Order: sequence, then C-alpha cells, then structure tokens
Amino acid sequence: MEGGHGRARGRGRASSEGVAQPKGTGQRPGGAWGRQKPSAEAPKGPRPAAPVQAHGQGRATLHRITPSTSEAAPVGAETISAGAAAAATAGAGDVGRGAMRGKRVIHEIIRTRPANVESKRGATGSEILVQANYFRILKKPTWSLYQYRVDFLPLIESARLRKYFMSEHKANLGGYIFDGSMLFISQKLAEDPTEFVSKNREGELVKITVKFVGMISTTESQSLQILNLILRRAMEGLKLQLVGRNLFDPVAKVDIREHRLQLWPGYTTSIRQHEQDILLCAEIVHKVMRTETLHDILVRCTQESRNYQEVFKKEVIGMVVLTDYNNKTYRVDDVDFNSNPLATFETKDGPISYVQYYDKKYNLRIRDERQPVLISQSRERDIRAGQAELVVLIPELCRATGLNDNMRNNFQLMRAVADHTRLGPELRIDKLRQFNKRLSTTDASMTVLKDWQMNIDANLVEFTGRILKNERIVLGGKNTATTNEAADFTRDLRSNPMFLCVDLKNWFVLFPPRSQRETNDFVGCLCRAAKGMYMKIDPPKYITLKDDKVHSYINAIENCCNNDPQLIMCVVPNNNAERYNSIKKKTCVDRAVPTQVMCHRTITPKGGNPNSLMSVATKVVIQMNCKLGGAPWMIELPLGGLMTIGFDVCHSTRDKSKSYGALVATMDLKVNAKYFSAVSPHRNGEELSNELSLNVTKALKEYRNLHRALPNRILFYRDGVGEGQFHYVLEHEIKLLKDKLKEIYKSANEQEPRFAFVIVSKRINTRLFTKGKNCPPGTVVDDVVTLPERYDFYLVSQSVRQGTVSPTSYNIIYDTFGLDPDKMQILTYKMTHLYYNWSGTTRVPAVCQYAHKLAFLVGQSIHQNPSNLLEKQLYFL
Repeated sequence: MEGGHGRARGRGRASSEGVAQPKGTGQRPGGAWGRQKPSAEAPKGPRPAAPVQAHGQGRATLHRITPSTSEAAPVGAETISAGAAAAATAGAGDVGRGAMRGKRVIHEIIRTRPANVESKRGATGSEILVQANYFRILKKPTWSLYQYRVDFLPLIESARLRKYFMSEHKANLGGYIFDGSMLFISQKLAEDPTEFVSKNREGELVKITVKFVGMISTTESQSLQILNLILRRAMEGLKLQLVGRNLFDPVAKVDIREHRLQLWPGYTTSIRQHEQDILLCAEIVHKVMRTETLHDILVRCTQESRNYQEVFKKEVIGMVVLTDYNNKTYRVDDVDFNSNPLATFETKDGPISYVQYYDKKYNLRIRDERQPVLISQSRERDIRAGQAELVVLIPELCRATGLNDNMRNNFQLMRAVADHTRLGPELRIDKLRQFNKRLSTTDASMTVLKDWQMNIDANLVEFTGRILKNERIVLGGKNTATTNEAADFTRDLRSNPMFLCVDLKNWFVLFPPRSQRETNDFVGCLCRAAKGMYMKIDPPKYITLKDDKVHSYINAIENCCNNDPQLIMCVVPNNNAERYNSIKKKTCVDRAVPTQVMCHRTITPKGGNPNSLMSVATKVVIQMNCKLGGAPWMIELPLGGLMTIGFDVCHSTRDKSKSYGALVATMDLKVNAKYFSAVSPHRNGEELSNELSLNVTKALKEYRNLHRALPNRILFYRDGVGEGQFHYVLEHEIKLLKDKLKEIYKSANEQEPRFAFVIVSKRINTRLFTKGKNCPPGTVVDDVVTLPERYDFYLVSQSVRQGTVSPTSYNIIYDTFGLDPDKMQILTYKMTHLYYNWSGTTRVPAVCQYAHKLAFLVGQSIHQNPSNLLEKQLYFL
C-alpha cells in the first residue's frame, strides 16, 4: 500500500594552546568557510578538537566547555536568565523545558490561557486512576540567592578550568552554581571581596577573587530555572555523560553489533510549576551511537562512487559526531579535501601537525595521513568561552551519531533498535523509580540536593483522569459501528458499504514486465474487496512498460493523461526514491491526476495465495476511493457550520532554508465529507504567517462556494510549533488570522465566526499509565500535570501494541468558540477518528495528520506547489 517514502508513512500514532590557521599542506577550508563574514572579534583559526584539561587532573572532564562572559551581568531578571542559562551547561548541558519539544532553559512563563476561560476541567466520561512520569518536589526551598563576580589571576581562558579551581573551594561555598564567570550561592559570604588560592599543574598560585554583585529577587520562572540547574548538578553525581543536551549512561550501553550501533540509555528532566505542585518530569531517552567512524563512511563512499567527495559531503555535513578521546559532540559543517592530518597549526611551543598532536596529547596514532579534515563551526557561546571559531576534526577519530535515512528505511535495523528503546509501561515505571532512587542514594547527588534543601518524592504522581466513551462510526447505508477497546473498527469495513463511494470507471495500471502476473492478481483482489464495500471498480487499461526506468513511467503517464483518467496505478519494483518522486511530481504538478504507487513486494501474495492480499487490497481500495473524492466512514458530529483546519510544516530536503506549510480544511462534516487543501513554501515566520492567512482565505472561499455562506465556527489545530514559538504564534499568526477573518466576514456581510486556535504537540515527555499499563484510547487528563498558565489538556487517542503510549498535548491559546472544556475535549477526540489511512484513531486530529502527509509529500518529493486542480481531493494519502 502506498505510503510515500520516509517517516510520513505512519498514521500519527504512534543534535591552553594558542592555535592558528593550518599551514603547509593545510589550506583555508573551501566553500562557505573560505568566505566567512568577519566576526565581532578576530576569529581564531581552526584547531583540533581538544579539551582543556583541568590542572592537577590526569584526564579531561566529560562536560562541554562552558560559555561565560568577561563582564558582570546586571542584577535582576536579566542576570538569572543569562547566568542561569550559562550555568545550565556548567552542570551538563541545557536544562529541559518541561514536557515540550526541546530542552532549553525556561526564560519566562508565557501565559497562553485565554482571559475568558475560568475552568479548564471537564466532567464527562468514566473516572480512571492515572500515574504520570512526574515526581513531586515535596518542599519548595526557601533559600535566597546571592550573585558574585569571580576573577582569576593569572587570567584563565578555559571556563572548564575556572570551574575546576572553583570546585576546590566548595566547602566554603555550600550549595553553589558557577558558570565560569558568575557565581550564585544560597549563603552570603562573610567577607567582600573574598579571596581563594589554588595551584595549577605547574605548582603556580592562582588567585580567585569573589566580589559581591547583589541579591537576586527571583521571580517564579527564575526560581524554577535554579531548581533545574540544581537537579542537573545532582545528576552529575550519577556519572552520566553529556551528549548534546541530555545525560546518558555509557556504562549501560547496549551493543547491536550486526548493525554497528550502540544504544546509550539516558534521561531528560525538567522541573516546572504545575497545577498544584512543583513537579519533576523525568523521561527515559536513548542515544543512537554508531561504531563506524567517519573514515569508514569515507572509505565506503570511495568504493561506491567516482564522485565520492560530493557523496561524502552530502552524507556527513550536518551530522553530529562524537570524539571518544574527549567525549564531546560536534556538528560537521564542511569537509576540507585540500587539507589532511599532516597539516600543521601553531601552538605556544611552535608548529605541530595533527598527527603529532594526537599522538602526543592522547597517544592516538592516525593511520590514514591522506584523509581530509572536517570543519565544525563553534557556537557563539563556545566562541565567547574561548573556543576557536572553527574546529578541525579528523574523520578517523569521529564516530557518527544518530540514524540516517537509509538506516531508517532498514526494517531489520529499526526493529532491532525498537526492541531496546520501546519500553513497556511496567519497565518504564521501574526505570523511573530506579533513577529516583539513584538520586536519593548516591552520595554526590545527595550532597547537592541537601545543600540546596531540595527533597524529591519517591513516588510517581497519581491522580484521577477520565475515559471518554467509544465513538460511533457512520458507514454507508445508514450502518454504524462502535470502536472497540483499541479504538479500531477494521472488521466492520469489510462487510459494510463505505460512507461515500465514487465509482472508478476510467483508470490505468502501469507495470514493468516482471510484475505482470502479480499485477493482474492484485487488481482482481481490488475488485473483490471493492465489491464488499459497495464500490464499483471497472477493469483498468493495462500498460506494460518496456523497463522500470524513470522515463518509462513518466512517458507512459503522459500518454495516459491524454485519456483524462480518474486515477493511475503504478507498480514499481522497489522503493527507489527518485522513481517515486518523479511519478509524484509528474502527477501532482504537471498533469494533476491521483496516483496509487504500489511496490512489487507489497502485491506479491504470501505462499502464492492471492487471497492473502485481501487485507492490503481493502486498504488500497479505501485509499483510492478517498483520492477520488469519496469517504469510507464518518463520525456523528453535532455541530453544523463548522470548518476544522489542520496545519503542519515540513522542511524541504532539497533546500534547507525552505519549508512547506500545508493546510487541510473540512467543508462542514455534518453535511458532506469534502476537504480542501493548500500548501505554500516559506523561509521565515513572517512568510509563513502571510501564506497561512492566504490559504485560510482560499479554504473559506471554497466553503462559501459549496454552502453559499461562510462557516459559523472555525476550529484551527496548529501542529509543528515548538514551545519557544508560542509567543510568535500568539502575537502574529493569530492576530493576522483574526484580522483576515474580520475582513472576509465583513465583506460577505456575515457575522464573524466563533474561533478557537489549538496548538497540538506530539513531541512531549509526558507519559501516562494506569495500573502499570497503558491508558486506553479516550483517556483525558486536564489537571495535576497540566499547566496553570494554559488552557490545556492531554489526550490519549490511539492504542499501541508495543511500548508506552504517548499522549498528545492540546493547548487552546485563543477561544471564542463557545464550547465548554468537556465539549472541546470530546470534539477533539472525535476528530482523531477520521484519518482514512487507518481504520482506527490517530495520535492527532485527522486534519493535522492530513496536513503532515501533504507537507511531507511536497517537502520530500515534489518540491513545488501541487496543481490547484487537486485541492479538493485527498490525493496525498
């Protein structure tokens, strides 16, 4: 069955030695790095990725170099926001932002709860006892916070080294947070300034002067920042390793040798003020580490392609790599084939080659002296901390992290990874409790928590949730079906008519010669499956291609289109992306005809029995009916005059600076099963907002053409929004939409619609359990773990057979819709039953899943706006 390519196939269910430019064989990196704009300070030349070791220590520490500034920050809100953000990395990376996507420090609490919403709690449904992956902070610490500036004599560039010297005097500081420049402590020092003395590795004295700046009058958000930083410092005591923004346990790694992978288990955490309590959210995460080096990838590229340099660049640029010798991660920004490890750079002791440097510094011998070097551009904060603007990496010493597209398309590999990462509820709960126990029993962690008077409850939070009733599914001929405990109604589709059928009379089937028998048998299965669902499919016109090359399909499609077909089915030998993309571009942009792309393997019967394909045939018939304008089922919807809109964004794989925003809207599901879709490219938020407003206008125009009136209500589900973008969406997108709606309705001489705007978030860290198992579909949570500054709720709408089910967060940031929380929750659950690629519920409302499919198709395959002739059909399924 067609699903496109990549991850969009799913149904929504469920990254000190002075140095100078290399010389000799080393030249300035080519490409963009040879033409960089001058920075605010003189750029430091590329240097090897080497940590600054703490004097007196035998090896490098495991943390990132910490950002710092030479000037004291002003006292007040700015101080904590900047100082705490830097201090976050002092204790192993950026702090999590709660249960939302990304893990940065909470700079401010953004209130998105509409002023007219008094209560957000519903009452409908049966009660259920729910646990969540949160622990209560039993008592909010009562400490004050004092800020100090710290100076070192002689001057020490390395922030990590400054922190090491500071840690030698922790007995005099009590609980403290130090970002390399600013010190925050809970007890004021007796003397001002206070001086400490340390010794470096050479035995020279280092004078540390600590000068009082001011007392911090912390706001609620700033206090939460500090609590997050304290927790990160406590987690350091667990001997975890920072990779990216999260902490992982390399000792507990799992080897998947057949795929040259390692899985490192770890944790992502966040402390926030929730409805009644301050809660710690903890989630189990995994980092995929490859055992192959970038040199291994280079060798493979040279063996597989003559144009290996471009192939290698394409594969590794943008990749995050780990250097084992200093346990740091870097992003590869360029490859310099004009340089190699024999190139030299300047140090205070004179020039040294990379080969000599790694041999002397780490006792590492570089074997391939002709390999190119990798270039990593340092982040601004790392540059401020003294790191070179460009860092040189040796492929042989870099390990790739994460998965590439080929790996994601490898079923065996992904299943092997999932076997270890897809934790069931019981195992996940057990690991969360183990994490809590380690924090409370490990001496180093206990000391930090005690110093800061921080006490974490040992038990997961428990509270009452609700289960909404099962939905009634409306089929053709006034037949109905009720979803089962897994919110599935597949069986009812096989023996009942579809809600709305479109007969297929004029269609073509293209296939390569070797697929002739399988194609004929599968078309027979399609006709039998369609008959059972009361859809009439006439015999197609078969076209045997001379081969399976791209141009053979394109030429045949062009010829077919001269006969004005309703649909073209293309049987392809494999999942070749170029062929698939070419077919879709031809039929979505040039000729505007729905297509069904089938892989040879998919239509090959198991054991030679054609009847084994009936399940696949049933799903394909449903897809084809939808692409023609039909609908397999409907829900019982009490509201008339309703337009439901879903919007999502997908980045272009061809142009990294471009994204595509897709909008899919219903045309009053109480009256018909029609949809409207539009997609537009954008490069920034302003373009996105303008295009979004324009596409909403198009959808309203189509609605008015159908009903001779505009919708009374508009429910907008906005997917693809990170928490850091909430303020922009609230201040720009909604404002632009409101202005546009006012203009359109005034022009039509109609009353403005009741309007609700809901941010839909799937990539969250919240997990819900009941009696050690997954919560059933329809579970709603609108208290305890929700946020007081939001009109939000969690909904478990889908069922999973393996692992832990993930709820979806719904944050209603604008509401004149006129429905109470109960009805908003029920309506949202209803909307998860209408995704026609799956006879069950999806993780998000169907219009969001449709928007994702459309944005993915355009961003991954066709890279152009589809023809307007297709905007009334679900051609992208």
